[in-house]
Formats: sequence, C-alpha cells, structure tokens
Amino acid sequence: MKNALITGVTGQDGAYLSKFLLDKGYRVYGLLARRASETTWRLRHLGIEKDVALVDGDLTDLSSLVRILNNFTMDEVYNLGAQSFVATSWTQPLLTGHVTGLGAVNLLEAVRLVDPKIRFYQASTSEMFGKIQDPIQSENTPFYPRSPYGVAKLYAHWMTVNYRESFGMHASSGILFNHESPLRGIEFVTRKITDAVARIRCGQQDVLHLGNLEAKRDWGFAGDYVEAMWLMLQQDDPDDYVVATGRTSSVRDFCELAFRCVGLNYADYVVSDQRYRRPAEVDVLLGDASKARTKLGWRSKMTLEELVAHMVDADMRRISGQQTLAATSS
Repeated sequence: MKNALITGVTGQDGAYLSKFLLDKGYRVYGLLARRASETTWRLRHLGIEKDVALVDGDLTDLSSLVRILNNFTMDEVYNLGAQSFVATSWTQPLLTGHVTGLGAVNLLEAVRLVDPKIRFYQASTSEMFGKIQDPIQSENTPFYPRSPYGVAKLYAHWMTVNYRESFGMHASSGILFNHESPLRGIEFVTRKITDAVARIRCGQQDVLHLGNLEAKRDWGFAGDYVEAMWLMLQQDDPDDYVVATGRTSSVRDFCELAFRCVGLNYADYVVSDQRYRRPAEVDVLLGDASKARTKLGWRSKMTLEELVAHMVDADMRRISGQQTLAATSS
C-alpha cells in the first residue's frame, strides 16, 4: 500500500484525486489548514470523508510540513493547495504569493530535507500562459501571466523545475487547463453559471451578471484530469505536461449550453457587467496535450456538452432540494 499526501485536499481536485488514489489502494493523507469551519463537504459528497486521514498543517509553515513528512512515510506528494481564485489574487496579491508561490517551495524543501526520494507533483496552470505567445499552448510555449495568481504559479512551476534539476528529485508539473465539475466553487464562472441556471429555472433568480462573455477557455472534467496527475508520478523520469482537451469555447458558449439544458435561452437572462471584468484579461487559452497522450497514455474523456449537463443536473437537484451538495464552499 502506497502513502500519498495531498495539499488542497478539500478542494475540487483534492477530492477527486483522493477518491482516485483510494480506489487504487493508496492510504491518503490530506493537509488541512484550519481557516474555515466547513471545508470537507466535497470529501463527504464523494463518500470518502472518513477514508482520508486529515493532518493539521499549512503550506506557509515549513515546520508543519517537515513534521508531517517525518511522522508519516510518504511515497508521493501532490501539491494542489493554493489561493486559486484568479479574481481574488488582485485584491490579495501578497497572500496569493505566500500560499500559491512560496507555499510550493516550502513543500519542495520539506521533501528535500526529509526524503528526497518522495515523488512530487506540482499543480501548475494554463493561467501561466496568460497573454498567449502561441495560438495553441504546449510545454514549449513561452509564459506571460496576466494575474498575481498566474505569476505566483509560474514561480512555483520554475522552482519545481529547479529542485528537479538541482537535487535530482522526481518532481513533475501538470500544466492543467481549466477543469470543472459539480464540486467547483461557486465563485468560479462555470459553477456560477450552472448554479444560476438552476436558480432561474426554479424561480429563485431573475438574471445572471457575468464579466467578459467572449473570453475563451479549454474546459475539461476535473475527474479526468486527476488521472493525469497520478500518471506523471508513475513515470521513470519526472517531466512537465500540458493537460487539456484541445478545444476552446467562450463563456458565452458555456452559457448557451447550460441554459439549453433546462430549455431556456441564455440571451434572455445573461448580462455582461463591467464590474466583473478583470484588470488584465486572458482572452483565449487552448492546450496541446499531445505529449500527455503520447507519454502518459492520457486523454480527456468527458466532452464539454457532457460536462455542462453534468454540472447543471447536479445544481438542479441541489436547488430543488433533492441533494445537499454545498453551494458556496470554495
């Protein structure tokens, strides 16, 4: 039985990865930063809350990370923890830098000090590409982040490369493009849309205010993407991989698909609101995951249409009272 530590275990990816690893027979430990009263609803929703061993610690506290790695023998460490809401990174840039950027280095350093043979995964992001330098982004595309979040992630990404090259650590980064699910936080645009669709259909909301409807993203299903994380750590050699569907769609397209699921026309309910526009926009992201397909044997399984229907159905069941899936946890 292998042991794995997951930071950000209470987030969308942390929950899906936990279930994935548990199904493979792992013993899963989750780093729990006690900053909120209710954070484990995703684990509970997947039926694994009692199967994940939660350990107190914080990415900003190196001593707690060293203590955990000393107390529990780990085979793999997955760093998914971050201040991950892009909009918040402009209002809390220092916090974002400390948690998202320096937090990754704290964990890398803890692994190096305690057991450099532990395999390490860093959750990098397509937001590092930002103002895109190539129409389709691969592992060789130059980075140009357009938010404090993207900048912090880029620092963590290059530090992961540096620890790999400097200390011979098995440290890999997954440059994941946008990936969504019913477990996505309500503040993210995709879940904001599907939640609003359910509320409007059930007569609890009249209109949906969004920012840039023309922004385009490469959206996939989070449950598919966690498999790629695991596959990276099973390779003989560490490396960096783009994980994406290879299809880009606009926020407007996502709205159209979501409202169509309940028989409504999005144009009757969606309003573009300047208040929700970002100081610096990322206009389009489109990933080339051919390296992940070739070397890892990974490919995205769920289509965008299936993903949107899955999210709308979950929010419809929740809003109509058939389910207790949390609506507001990040």
